Amino acid sequence: MPHSESPPESENSPIPMANVDQEQEDAVAESTTAQVPEAQQPADEDVDMADSNAVLSAPTNGTTHISESKAESQAETPNNQDTPVPEAATGAPSESKPATGVKLEELFDEMDSDDDEFPTTKAAKREPASSPDLLSSQSDMEIDLHEASDPEVMRTFYQRLFPWRYLFQWLNHSPTPTNDFGHREFAFTLQNDAYLRYQSFTTSDLLRKDVLRLMPSRFEIGPVYTANPRDRKTLRNSSAFRPLSKELCFDIDLTDYDDIRTCCDKANICQKCWQFITMAIKVVDTALREDFGFKHIMWVYSGRRGAHAWVCDKSARALDDQKRRAIAGYLEVIRGGAQSGKKVNLRRPLHPHLVRSLDILKQHFQSDVLEAQDPWRTEDQQEKLLALLPSDQKQLVSALRNKWASSPDRPSTLKWADIDSVAKTSTAKNFDTKSLLDAKQDIVLEYTYPRLDIEVSKKLNHLLKSPFVVHPGTGRVCVPIDVKRGLESFDPLGVPTVQSLIREIDEWKKPEPKEGRQEQEVEKHVVDWEKTSLKGYIEFFRSFVIGLMKDEREVKVKREREEEGGGGGGGESMEF
Repeated sequence: MPHSESPPESENSPIPMANVDQEQEDAVAESTTAQVPEAQQPADEDVDMADSNAVLSAPTNGTTHISESKAESQAETPNNQDTPVPEAATGAPSESKPATGVKLEELFDEMDSDDDEFPTTKAAKREPASSPDLLSSQSDMEIDLHEASDPEVMRTFYQRLFPWRYLFQWLNHSPTPTNDFGHREFAFTLQNDAYLRYQSFTTSDLLRKDVLRLMPSRFEIGPVYTANPRDRKTLRNSSAFRPLSKELCFDIDLTDYDDIRTCCDKANICQKCWQFITMAIKVVDTALREDFGFKHIMWVYSGRRGAHAWVCDKSARALDDQKRRAIAGYLEVIRGGAQSGKKVNLRRPLHPHLVRSLDILKQHFQSDVLEAQDPWRTEDQQEKLLALLPSDQKQLVSALRNKWASSPDRPSTLKWADIDSVAKTSTAKNFDTKSLLDAKQDIVLEYTYPRLDIEVSKKLNHLLKSPFVVHPGTGRVCVPIDVKRGLESFDPLGVPTVQSLIREIDEWKKPEPKEGRQEQEVEKHVVDWEKTSLKGYIEFFRSFVIGLMKDEREVKVKREREEEGGGGGGGESMEF
């Protein structure tokens, strides 16, 4: 919804109704920064590979779209001889249904206390990937860039550090397997750039084994379908296979800020320009919570130059494409590419969302734009600023241009202040101060408001990179961002890399056993990720998943009680 218009009427509101039907409530899904539109999705012409070797030897002169592999049965067979997984690392404890009255927190604690999913460092130690001698011979950055795509290093990460169980709980919304996970699409980007779509798994252990077998450079999460994605070609009615639900997602990339950031460009980032992402997260997160009532929103660092939002509420997952487009349009303010002129054109009075956003962004504009970026220091840059002032204020524009010509190195902070000071001395008749104020507000929004890749948010059939995968270009892990407690201090360049994590495991020293306890007991309770700087990120993810599952469980219990008490008279008062 463009902000030039009034807010939508309630019947057209993109906010979903509270009572969603049962089939929609049991679903979940996701999207990717590289969208695969419906018309481009692989169909019957997709290549069916005879075995995993055929998949891994696909041509490298372009991305090969592969719908499924005939070797998928091998991927799900525990004794698959092609699976290069140590026996100690393959077994994941089966998920058990929580007993009545057991708290979710206690369930997670019990699962963690006897964790065979993450073998000890000694059981899976590999050389020379984690050799201290090798590490000491190069700088950390050289090691990370060199080793990030090393299959053996990636195998170690996915075997010992990736939080498979919590990923399963997050997408499944229950400790025991459901269609929310079993009918979910996963897509693998293989080392030779082949793209393997429509993969599905009933448990996290089967997903883990297939990742270890194929060793993709990354994997993406798609929607929950009406049927198992692997069985889509066997359905008599092909139209019956359709996306049912998916998390509502948003993607912010710093390359969309290249026309206003002066410190970096393209794939390069620094702490200065990362503040654009910080601003965007604040504005979008606030709008999603306050304007749409969403609660379970997880922000994830993309691994290089951006961030992704996953809105996981049941009501968000059930949104159809029309409602997703409405929410995306509501949040879209910046329009036009890098070469276009004025990108913000808003009618007055401003929508309440924009008034609130300006209040959030005005401090960032002063410190993170004017001072840190100094966007109008040069003559060419200052002309961009002058072009954003009202077209009927020619006398003001001319006066400012002359003033700045006499001070070529005048910083942007002073040039911004000059607009008001020169305007006050204007002798022009009928000088419109209101239009100047509106123009200045538009300029603040153009330089601070979120620049969203809006296509990521519009469709159910969009895939998005999974949290905790490793970015192949930087080696950094796609970790979640704690918006409430750690947004301002988050440093993308300080995020752990896969190689630094392996080094941390090797350098970890187990605590001394307390008196009366066996040494084996001390090591038993320390899984590999707890020995590394990944610990805080996984613990945050774990707490997010617990909160999501708790709400899902409460809604289910409430519905069951309502169904049991349905038609029983009006003895109980209504709940509001």
